[in-house]
Amino acid sequence: MYTQFFQLKQSPFSIAPDPRYLYMSERHREALAHLLYGVGSGGGFVLLTGEIGAGKTTVCRCFMEQIPANCELGYIFNPRLTVEELLQSVCEEFRIALPDHAAHSVKGYIDAINRHLLASHAAGRNNVLVIDEAQNLSAAVLEQLRLLTNLETSERKLLQIILIGQPELRAMLARPELEQLAQRVIARYHLGSLSVEETGSYIGHRLAVAGAHGTPFPRPLMSVIHGMTGGVPRRINLLCDRALLGAYVENTHTVTRAILRRAGAEVFADMASAPQSARRRWHYAAAGVLAGAALTGAAAWQFLPGATAPSTVSTAGAGSQGGQVSAAMPGTAPAVAQGAPAQSAEATPGGDAALRQLAALWGQHVPEGDFCASAARLNLRCLRGKGGLDELRALDRPAVLQLTDGVVPRYALLASLDERNAVLQVGGKTETMAPATLALRFDGAYTTLWRAPRAWRDEVVEGDRGPDVDWLARRLADINGTNKPRDNRPLDGATLQLLRKFQQAQGLKVDGVAGPKTMIRLQQLAGMQEPHLTRAAGTATVATAVAGK
Repeated sequence: MYTQFFQLKQSPFSIAPDPRYLYMSERHREALAHLLYGVGSGGGFVLLTGEIGAGKTTVCRCFMEQIPANCELGYIFNPRLTVEELLQSVCEEFRIALPDHAAHSVKGYIDAINRHLLASHAAGRNNVLVIDEAQNLSAAVLEQLRLLTNLETSERKLLQIILIGQPELRAMLARPELEQLAQRVIARYHLGSLSVEETGSYIGHRLAVAGAHGTPFPRPLMSVIHGMTGGVPRRINLLCDRALLGAYVENTHTVTRAILRRAGAEVFADMASAPQSARRRWHYAAAGVLAGAALTGAAAWQFLPGATAPSTVSTAGAGSQGGQVSAAMPGTAPAVAQGAPAQSAEATPGGDAALRQLAALWGQHVPEGDFCASAARLNLRCLRGKGGLDELRALDRPAVLQLTDGVVPRYALLASLDERNAVLQVGGKTETMAPATLALRFDGAYTTLWRAPRAWRDEVVEGDRGPDVDWLARRLADINGTNKPRDNRPLDGATLQLLRKFQQAQGLKVDGVAGPKTMIRLQQLAGMQEPHLTRAAGTATVATAVAGK
């Protein structure tokens, strides 16, 4: 269709699965690391959740390709099964033969599974069961899965179960009747959407694989695309594919905002669109092009006005790689709000109040207005991230979290956290809960604060020089016991090597870029006075300060 016009070898945003287009963002790599960690941690449950189209299946496929050689793998997709059907599927996946005299009953299946797990353990093999679309499991089936993990030795459980599903899976596991299962989740990760920068990298990657020289999507459009798609890869594919068609129809090699808006109105039916006359004109032009290209009816309906699309189509996970899942197509696409990025904490009164409580822990009263901008004038920097409780433990500082208790998100100040309790301030009230319970209510989005020397940039990269680079070089020299470097030297050579060495030792991303997380860890090791989240002395102070607000 438009591939020759843009000099492409193939459509870069096709929904057909193609491993060449695999794109792993930092979030996808973190999710993969959680799965691999879970496999080596001695059994139990590992939980991976994410929105439709976020790339869960892509991560799952990558995980299955990297699973250790001593692991036997079973994979169950879309398990709308009874307890007996699930056990039968487990036996089929692990090629467990039932004795001729064994009854095909729940007990017969469980006995056979137990014998197989014990034999595998004796042979030095581990068994990993992956269940995709696990939000479709019933409570009875989840309880049966928990019972399957009861078989264990003194060192480890004999069956590792990985549950992959949509966000409602976390809500399911928060039910009181499933508390025992929730307590056996040894690793969990919520796969968030791509950032604006990652959205640009994702689009550029797919275009490059398709043979593009340059990009028809100007950089300023990345934030628009991100806003329209919520950073969800599958939605990015649909939008960009339609935008390239629109550019082709209008005989331009550059996608404009107007083209993008019309593409969004086509792909996301409930989205605010261009005037109806413009939409109709684009519809008819697209229909004419399609007819001229002699496309089959199975493809042509996607672009014609008023066409009724099939409810689902076989497509890939995030970025159309790695596997097939059911995805809504144009005409049946979910509301844009469902894929929209999480609202920032300062955008709601509850989030704003929680942020100001957070600033109070640092001894600062932040004036009304844009919180992060006002806090920066007080030498407090905002750090927004998307991760889990383990990431917050590593940062070791209180943070404002977004909780998903219902339709409307709530914001809470996480004041302290240890192995047994998480203490939060929600709407002026103190709530204490188990970390496992919090993890099920926490969507991964957080905002915390950090303090840096006043001359510090948002990040320091190779070749930079100035007071912040001098400070960084002195701190790294102190930590490593080396000679103090001269001032006004660029970040390169030995100092850059020390920075990367420090990042590796602290479990940070080893990129030679001193960003907020690197800076936070440097400040902590310097013993600077700041509120803490997990240290005993710090948490008592934090909780008291918050309660007094």
